[in-house]
Order: sequence, then structure tokens, then C-alpha cells
Amino acid sequence: MPLPILATKPLTNNARVSSFLAPGEETPRQSDTTCLQRDRAATDALIEQAYRQIFFHAFKVDRDEVLESQLRSGQISTRDFIRQLLLSEKFQRDFYRCNSNYRVVEQVVGRVLGRQVHGKAEEIAWSIVIAEQGLPKFVDALLNSDEYRDNFGDSLVPFQRSRVLPGQAVGTMPFNQQAPRYDFYWREAMARRAPTGGLNPWTDGGGWARPAWLEGQPTPKVQAIWQYTVATGGFVLTGLVIWIAAAMLSTG
Repeated sequence: MPLPILATKPLTNNARVSSFLAPGEETPRQSDTTCLQRDRAATDALIEQAYRQIFFHAFKVDRDEVLESQLRSGQISTRDFIRQLLLSEKFQRDFYRCNSNYRVVEQVVGRVLGRQVHGKAEEIAWSIVIAEQGLPKFVDALLNSDEYRDNFGDSLVPFQRSRVLPGQAVGTMPFNQQAPRYDFYWREAMARRAPTGGLNPWTDGGGWARPAWLEGQPTPKVQAIWQYTVATGGFVLTGLVIWIAAAMLSTG
């Protein structure tokens, strides 16, 4: 029997206040079935918005034509489309498998609910759901939550809420800049998986003595080759200048 979801609360009272946004890039797009079937341009814009919200970009190879066709024909709702993107191979490969459960919670809550997580308490609560029930149950819990339904329903693509507030000169930083895809620990893990084992043989216990010339000086042999090359080039250049000058004088 899975543990119940831990209770959490917003960090500030502002999180309980409805946002009042001026029309702009964050303005949600309606997507009822009849609209999608009638207006192809509106459908294309909505699909692009969904890809940007979940993937931050959408290359041609990342798109799912079958899923898009189902949305265009009204077989699935926008909420179902978002769910399938979150459970897609691309999202699991590029976001889920390369992050800890805490990081996954931060990433998915930002994309689905359009806000930051309410501190460590919410991170822990949702990470337990992921650990016990897996990513699909976590995604379903967010998409079926009252918070999601009250803000986006079945026909809106999620968007970053309250990013621009009246009387505030500069809006909140976009979510993809607040929470980049890869955390520091993942870059360290990738370094350890490198063919060399992620170890620097000079500094990480490889057992090799660090040559003195690596402190910024080339080896004596390299220095000799460089000096010979410079000297030879100087002689050749000097001879060429003398030859040109002699040719010009003889011509005159």
C-alpha cells in the first residue's frame, strides 16, 4: 500500500492569489475540439507552445506526428497531449533519467503547474510518489490535481504563472533559466563515465608524477624545435627581402 502524499503548503501568501496578466507571450490559448479541427494555424501554435513548455524546444525528430494527429482530430484533449509528452521517450531520456527524484519534481512541477516547488517539503512529498509509484503516477497526480484543473483545465497548455506582475519593472526569470535541465551532479556523473574513467591521471590518484613542463613550460625538445623553426624562417624571410630589393635595383 503506497504512502499517502505528504501535506504541503505554499511558502508565501502570494501563491494563493490569482494572477492578473496582461496579454502577451504567456497568454494561454484555448483548444476545444471544434477550434482545433477548424483552425489549423491555431492548432499549430498550440502544439508549438506545448512542445516549448515541456521540452523547451522541439526539433523535428522529437515530434510525435501520431500524437499531434490525435489532438488535431479531437481524439485527445490538450491535457492528454501534455501527459504523453511528459511520458515520452525524449522526456525520460533527456530529463527523467539524468536527474535525481528531487530534480525531477522541480522540473515537472515547473512545467505542469507553472510555478516553483514550495520548498523541500513539496520536493520530498512528490519524490516519495516517484520512488514508490513511478513517473506515470506522479504525472497523473499533477494533471488530476485541483490546482492544475483550476488553472488550465483540459484545454489549456500550462504556462509559467505570475511571471509578470503589475508594478514590477522586470519579470521573474523564465523557468528554463531558473532550473536548467542538468544539475552539477549529472555533469560529474558524465565525467566519471568518460572512457578515461573520469579521472585525471595527474591529480586524481592515477599514480603518475606530474612532469615539470606541464606547469606551463614545454619540453626542452619542443623548445629546440620551435627555436630552430623561428630561426630558419627568419633566414628565409631575410633572404627573400634581399632578393626582392636586389631585383628592384637591377631593374631600375
